Amino acid sequence: MTDFDLVRKNLFRKPLRTILLTVSIFMAFLIFGMLTSLNVALNAASETGTSGNRLIVSNKINFTQPLPISYVNRVSSIKGVTGVTHQSWFGAYYQDQRKSRFVGFYVDPETYLNLYEDEVKLTEAEKKAFISERTGVLVGKSLADLYGWKVGQTIPISSNIYVKPDGSRTWDMKITGIFVGAKPTDSTAAIYFHYDYVNETRTFGRDTIGNIAIRTASPDLNDSIAKTVDAMFANSSAETSTVDEKTFARAFLKQAGDLNFIVTMVVAAAFTAILMIVSTTLVSAMRERTKEIGVMKTLGFSSPRVLRMVLGEALLLSTLGAVLGLGVSAVILKGLAKSPVGSQFGDLSMAPMVAVSGLLLAITLGLVTGAVPAVSALRMSIIDALNRR
Repeated sequence: MTDFDLVRKNLFRKPLRTILLTVSIFMAFLIFGMLTSLNVALNAASETGTSGNRLIVSNKINFTQPLPISYVNRVSSIKGVTGVTHQSWFGAYYQDQRKSRFVGFYVDPETYLNLYEDEVKLTEAEKKAFISERTGVLVGKSLADLYGWKVGQTIPISSNIYVKPDGSRTWDMKITGIFVGAKPTDSTAAIYFHYDYVNETRTFGRDTIGNIAIRTASPDLNDSIAKTVDAMFANSSAETSTVDEKTFARAFLKQAGDLNFIVTMVVAAAFTAILMIVSTTLVSAMRERTKEIGVMKTLGFSSPRVLRMVLGEALLLSTLGAVLGLGVSAVILKGLAKSPVGSQFGDLSMAPMVAVSGLLLAITLGLVTGAVPAVSALRMSIIDALNRR
């Protein structure tokens, strides 16, 4: 019988206790895998589709506040600006607001496709059809696959923000193209449709836009152009804040809170609780086996060997719980990635670095929780072990 066999048998000598400890560790690593993977996906999504020579102009108060559409022409006249478009958040959903919300922007078709041609991949025929069709809509491939949408089909898209004069919140749109991203992992859970179509039929906010996207001749000009834009609209009724695209994406993400801090605190709280539970239980279990350790040392087991076996139990327990927790979280994430909400996060899967970090954390947890009983077993003399009651 090898030392591993002894470790395994000692660990499962009380199956119920081991199962409960494993479930506790499993839950901690399930939380770790889910939250950390979500955070990684969101951070990656904020970097994807951004360009070093693009700026975003939004309202200085908050990017949820509108800007006059007249700002677009004024910005396009600035030296060093090679392209300008605008986009506005629609609050889009399909049929059921609770289950089928996704990213939806109403845009100026021609200028938007010109500025974002690398992120919204279409055939030339689809581009021309979208530009010419007033009720046209571009849908991402993941949404098209999810709902079974086809080019030429008319679909009802509703808004949780805007209302039509007849009280309806739904606009009928004709699918003129299905786009893919620059990379297979890019999120395509979005739709884009005509600004004029919505602007002419909404009951409020007419002739306003969400933000302006600018393409500059060089990233070196970003700072000077941003300052020029903000100075142009200073002291107006709608002052602006102009930042590079990555900064804007991060700011948009932070509207949900500081996710890095939230994830860190939740994971830390979970592992602190597990650390206390597991370490206390292992110390109690070791006290139950004091005489057994004395017998082992009497039979020739060296103190370092006993220490390794005790640490081995803690490591086996933490690794088992971690593998189960990380494995289940990977399966859940894969399922979420196929849903309308989950598909908005791009590659919502467990990144290799999350899995590796989880396993390293499991090893650390095993070493920490097993340290006290292992050192106690190392220092315990045969006489003390056999005499202890």
